[in-house]
Amino acid sequence: MSRISLPPSIAHHSSFHCVSIHRLFSTSKPTAKQARSASMGQWRWSRDLGQRFNPAGISLFAGVAAKHPHLALPHISVPDIRWIDWAELERLGFRGVVFDKDNTITAPYSLSLWPSLSDSFQQCRAAFPGKIAVFSNSSGLYHYDPDGSEARALEDAIEGVHVIRHEVKKPAGTAEDIEKYFGCSASFLVMVGDRHFTDIVYGNRNGFLTICTEPLSFSGEPFIVKKVRKLENFFVNCWYRRGLKPLRHPLLSEANCCIKPPSL
Repeated sequence: MSRISLPPSIAHHSSFHCVSIHRLFSTSKPTAKQARSASMGQWRWSRDLGQRFNPAGISLFAGVAAKHPHLALPHISVPDIRWIDWAELERLGFRGVVFDKDNTITAPYSLSLWPSLSDSFQQCRAAFPGKIAVFSNSSGLYHYDPDGSEARALEDAIEGVHVIRHEVKKPAGTAEDIEKYFGCSASFLVMVGDRHFTDIVYGNRNGFLTICTEPLSFSGEPFIVKKVRKLENFFVNCWYRRGLKPLRHPLLSEANCCIKPPSL
């Protein structure tokens, strides 16, 4: 039997690597604990890859860019939710608000409300008591959060919010689960998010009023998401320069009426 030579950098830690190689070539069955650990590691890898790769989103991206660019244009654009006049939206006839999570109301993959948004979120709760939900491609998505633990943790961390569980990533999918929770058509709901080709396309496809915010933080955001965001912004800016306008929403005649400078 030929001998396996170890590179010097590995041989330096000989005791550790001898054990590793023994396990590698061992024919004995793994213990139940080892099997569970391997299964969990494989699931986490699959989950994280799925969180970054969105085949339905890529397909819709191509369709929007080629044929339906207006779907990526929000009815209202603001720096963050502090600029939204929640009371005015309620006065116009809207019945509830659906937030994206990551980089809209929390830092990427965080479960805590972004601190500077707390006053605005309280105003939103006052305008829409019991009618605020999160619809995210992380917390609440069955593939990413199969047991609902992140959804429950987010509901515990942010008062007055309900996380809607769902199977399909934005921008694909219908608004059926959201409409069932709120008890009304999506045309009476507001979708708030930071991504043109996920949150805004999803919202416009399903009849929401769409509000686009700027991302709260690039820290912790995956590299691929940053690159896709730049591509989205390139397309959207080109369409605005060409004079394209958002879809008309029946409850909104003037976007500026729902925008107000944040209180200092």
